[in-house]
Amino acid sequence: MARTEKTADKLDKADYELLADFRYTLRKFLGFSEAAAQKHGVTPQQYQALLAIQGFPGRDWVTVGELAEQMQIAHHSAVGLVDRLMALKLVRRTPSKEDRRRVQVHVTTKGLGVLERLLRLHREELQTVGPALIGILHRATSDPSETV
Repeated sequence: MARTEKTADKLDKADYELLADFRYTLRKFLGFSEAAAQKHGVTPQQYQALLAIQGFPGRDWVTVGELAEQMQIAHHSAVGLVDRLMALKLVRRTPSKEDRRRVQVHVTTKGLGVLERLLRLHREELQTVGPALIGILHRATSDPSETV
């Protein structure tokens, strides 16, 4: 039985240690990410927004509603975030050509510069933390009776 299906089984110390290790490793990466964003003049949330916009599947813009969903924040919070990013000249709003009631949020050239520098740093950090996370996830999702 896979560890993910283990519902009636008694949890043991190793289960708690595994989840704690996973959260600790994630938190270390997020701490790195937060510090890197601040060092480059943006808040962690602003970096996440830039990444959500530029990394949106199939296009390089989002609506405010899509940004709110991607960031898991309220719509009005996404509006404020876009306003702050616009004040920094990191994004711009443009009316949709298909539906003038919709607004598209695009990353500006300045925003792309910040995002590119941060993306490179994050990719480097993932070279270190990625294998650790993969190992933890493998242990968490593998059959505990299997020998690895």
